[in-house]
Amino acid sequence: MTGDRRTCSVVVCVYTEERWADILAAVESVTGQSPAPLETLLVVDHNEALRARLGAAFAAAEGVRVLANAGPRGLSAGRNTGVAAARGEIVAFLDDDAVARPGWLRHFLDAYDDERVLAVGGRTLPAWASGRRPAWFPEEFDWVVGCTYRGLPAGRARVRNVLGGNASFRRSAFDAAGGFATGIGRDGDRRPLGCEETELCIRVARAVPGAVLLIDDRSVIHHKVPPVRERFRYFRTRAYAEGLSKALVSRSVGSAKGLESERRYTTRVLPAGIARGLRDAALGRPGGARRAGAIVVGVLTTAAGYAVGLVRTRGGAVAFSSGPILPLGAEQGRAPGAVPAGGRGAA
Repeated sequence: MTGDRRTCSVVVCVYTEERWADILAAVESVTGQSPAPLETLLVVDHNEALRARLGAAFAAAEGVRVLANAGPRGLSAGRNTGVAAARGEIVAFLDDDAVARPGWLRHFLDAYDDERVLAVGGRTLPAWASGRRPAWFPEEFDWVVGCTYRGLPAGRARVRNVLGGNASFRRSAFDAAGGFATGIGRDGDRRPLGCEETELCIRVARAVPGAVLLIDDRSVIHHKVPPVRERFRYFRTRAYAEGLSKALVSRSVGSAKGLESERRYTTRVLPAGIARGLRDAALGRPGGARRAGAIVVGVLTTAAGYAVGLVRTRGGAVAFSSGPILPLGAEQGRAPGAVPAGGRGAA
């Protein structure tokens, strides 16, 4: 089956009416893809007013469905709800404050001509609210704002994990490994945690021997970066939260796999970034010294979060679960699409 004949469901998880214009732009960028997706699923995270408003806005739209998150509050359960409802062979995910470029979906689907491929991610570019990258903000830390960072391979390349806001999975990957783990990623109220897609990808690779996970930097989206995320305070908060999340991932899948990519990033990519910043400072280029300093602060803050996370998980204070994705309404007595406790990868 060639890419243009393969069916794909696109899931966009949403949670606040403050992003109304962004949500509409995200949906328009998806429905305008060629080939078009089989369907676009808007999963609303425990916000009935937003669900009703979206339902009315897309009532007459062909191929767009509005769903309520059937699990606990948070991005992971929202994605699991979307997967449970999806009818496509491929399930793609797009953040609600991002827009996909033409060709985004086509490059995803083409990669699945290889039956070994179970996940494909793309390239996420920051759309800074100020119109330009802050001079102090190192490209090596673009993951702080949910974007592709310096150090990832170019072109179409094999990777350990994809980035969840711009990613796709073969449906069979969820059948084999279960869904996104709840308790790792964002839930709308706590620190800006992440890494739920990392944990899932590692489980997929374990569950399916020979599985191939790719990134293709031709599948491009532009991700909005609001003013608050351009500030150094958010940078530190997000770096600390990343360390907490890495500790949870390590508990789930082991530190060998949980930190496999991070070791290369820390020992090669970041030292090169510091040297680049210091060189720019020596040449009188703006922001060089601050970028080098931000890398050092980012590393130390992430390490501190990881250490605290390890202490918490060893003490049994943190628990999360992942499990098989069920069709909506498939199991009586449980909210449809919910992820059962004690499933695969449960801590």
